Amino acid sequence: MSVLLHISDPHFGTEQAPVLQALEHFAGQQRPDVVVLSGDITQRATRAQFSAARAFVDRLGIPAVVAIPGNHDIPLFALGTRLLAPYARYREAFGEDLEPVFESDDCLVVAVNTTRWYRHQDGELSAAQIERVAARLEAATPRQLRVVVVHQPLAVTLPEDAKNRLHGRDAAVPRWSAAGADLVLGGHIHLPFVRPLHEVFAPCARPLWAVQAGTAVSSRVRRNAPNSVNVLRCDDRLHAPCVVERWDWSPPDRSFKAADLHELALAA
Repeated sequence: MSVLLHISDPHFGTEQAPVLQALEHFAGQQRPDVVVLSGDITQRATRAQFSAARAFVDRLGIPAVVAIPGNHDIPLFALGTRLLAPYARYREAFGEDLEPVFESDDCLVVAVNTTRWYRHQDGELSAAQIERVAARLEAATPRQLRVVVVHQPLAVTLPEDAKNRLHGRDAAVPRWSAAGADLVLGGHIHLPFVRPLHEVFAPCARPLWAVQAGTAVSSRVRRNAPNSVNVLRCDDRLHAPCVVERWDWSPPDRSFKAADLHELALAA
């Protein structure tokens, strides 16, 4: 069985110490195979914030890390750095590869950098990125759970979040569905949900699910959406559903508690 811990939008620089400590303890209990960080790792892309984020990830002791930058991980006020070396500080902490891939016998995770130095908040997918991901998905084995990671969402549940959807989504979703994707993980809007993309976008050749995460440890929570993370479990994608669990921070218990569960049917 593969176990993925999905953490998004921790916004180091605004992290809450009790929530951070509880998440470290939670990760130790769950013992995931890989942690996925779907962007906005820092609040203002300072070296100190990246250093704190990297130290946190190292303390988790999870064997594999798949991380991508979010729009907050590009310096906003250091205009020279934003223009000439927008990912320099990110790379110092999380490595040169902005679009890493993780692969095991039963899981494939393909990450996509949806940020652009010339965009303040919006995300974008190029035609080349869409095809690169599709080619990697098409090379997956039948047994592998196929996961794509982006920062900004492909679909939303509230009208006020529509402006945050990824540019290029109309081309990406049908192409990735046809290529065999099962899940697309994202963040950015700090609102966790699971939504069937195949019911939103047409034509989709097979089921494809959006799995959004809330903000993991930041004080920048939305109303009615506490700090949260996702845990994904897949034993055998050919014969069993993928289980997506949402775990919410509970202040009275000072720990993360199970809050929601989805069993997602996957296409053969």
